[in-house]
Amino acid sequence: MKDILQELADRRATARLGGGEKRIEAQHSKGKLTARERIELLLDEDSFEEFDMFVAHRCTDFGMEKQRPAGDGVVTGWGTINGRMVYVFSQDFTVFGGSLSETHAQKICKIMDMAIQNGAPVIGLNDSGGARIQEGVASLAGYAEVFQRNIMASGVVPQISVIMGPCAGGAVYSPAMTDFIFMVKDSSYMFVTGPDVVKTVTNEVVTAEELGGASTHTKKSSVADGAFENDVEALAEVRRLVDFLPLNNREKPPVRPFFDDVARVEESLDTLIPDNPNKPYDMKELVAKVVDDGEFFELQPDYAKNILIGFARMDGQVVGIVANQPLVLACCLDIKSSIKAARFVRFCDAFSIPVVTFVDVPGFMPGTAQEYGGIIKHGAKLLYAYAECTVPKITVITRKAYGGAYDVMASKHLRGDVNFAWPNAEIAVMGAKGAVEIIFRNEKSDPEKLAAREAEYREKFANPFVAGARGYIDDVIMPHGTRRRVCRALTVLRDKKLEEPWRKHGNIPL
Repeated sequence: MKDILQELADRRATARLGGGEKRIEAQHSKGKLTARERIELLLDEDSFEEFDMFVAHRCTDFGMEKQRPAGDGVVTGWGTINGRMVYVFSQDFTVFGGSLSETHAQKICKIMDMAIQNGAPVIGLNDSGGARIQEGVASLAGYAEVFQRNIMASGVVPQISVIMGPCAGGAVYSPAMTDFIFMVKDSSYMFVTGPDVVKTVTNEVVTAEELGGASTHTKKSSVADGAFENDVEALAEVRRLVDFLPLNNREKPPVRPFFDDVARVEESLDTLIPDNPNKPYDMKELVAKVVDDGEFFELQPDYAKNILIGFARMDGQVVGIVANQPLVLACCLDIKSSIKAARFVRFCDAFSIPVVTFVDVPGFMPGTAQEYGGIIKHGAKLLYAYAECTVPKITVITRKAYGGAYDVMASKHLRGDVNFAWPNAEIAVMGAKGAVEIIFRNEKSDPEKLAAREAEYREKFANPFVAGARGYIDDVIMPHGTRRRVCRALTVLRDKKLEEPWRKHGNIPL
């Protein structure tokens, strides 16, 4: 019996070494952790239960039968993050460059099936050279099997991808279908075709970092939701994100203890909005002052900065925050911001996370670039997402809410549950100056008369009371009481139920 136990211990030790000490040192020399070190940092101490440690590939071509390392380049299993169950796979770059084989894919599919069945998030730590060329189509079939699981898990359990090394070719499409993608600066990249292929086909000379690095995907493409300095920071932030998410679509998001007064008054909010309606202010300041303990987990902070999205807590309850940012593009909605916010709202809806929207929007961005780029269809994505959303929706209009953008940003007409406005809010078809110049175009030659008309228009329409008189605004509230009113609204909506007509699925304007 002792011999068998010793053999088991030896086999486990060999499997844990992956590609061996030399390759582990090479991984460390690049500033990267190994697959197992990453799992240890991500999960609670001693909580990891590994599956399929001894699985090996079945390929016999090109001399592959002589190299059959245990685990086949990916570590899979389950563990806990702050006591809550998650499933995880971590690709091991020290074994065949983390390349995906038939059995490698089967290991990933196995834990994804278990995650769907048992209702727990899936976290993928990606560090792979792509498909294992020696296996040919079997490797490609493995990718497709993983893609199918991504789609089956979508909206059922949260899926998080962390790109911690190369991710190229077909490998990028699995992370692309997950809910959140995070990258590590200077050591991770994603692209469908690499720099060499790009140069051959299009004659463009570009580095891997420029083509698919963290900066590219967080600032230009919006593929990634965030980028971090190193593996340790990335894994710590993933732990923080998981704390905001429910385990699956049948559970409510976690409620956490907090040390903030629900009825806290923020007098500084009364002076947040400048007297000059064209002067910007920082919406992040408002968000920080109304959420629990000032904690806001922002997503895509470097992309489409004219809108903010992310998670926070109010009265201990997780909420999704969507807010126009006056500091950027005068907080107009454009193609990028519409897509960014729409996807986030749909995620919140899928996992029963209430959406709190802070509105200051003068309209959609004008111009040929926007029209040619399809602002009509892309803006409709945000409209569709809010209208389809059945979770509690609370809206606070802080300043401007003009035209179609007023409708789109979680208005009462899109089944908004509780809609507030600050006293200085302007809810109208357009700004007073533009409206008067159209209505009274014949009086343009008389500036004094035009100014009087503008003042009249502002008094009659550019305020929250006309909308309040029609019931489109539930109340006009004092800015300093925003936190208390939103928290109370969340409490009354906690058990909201909404019946929908049967359909297989809608057809969002993609």
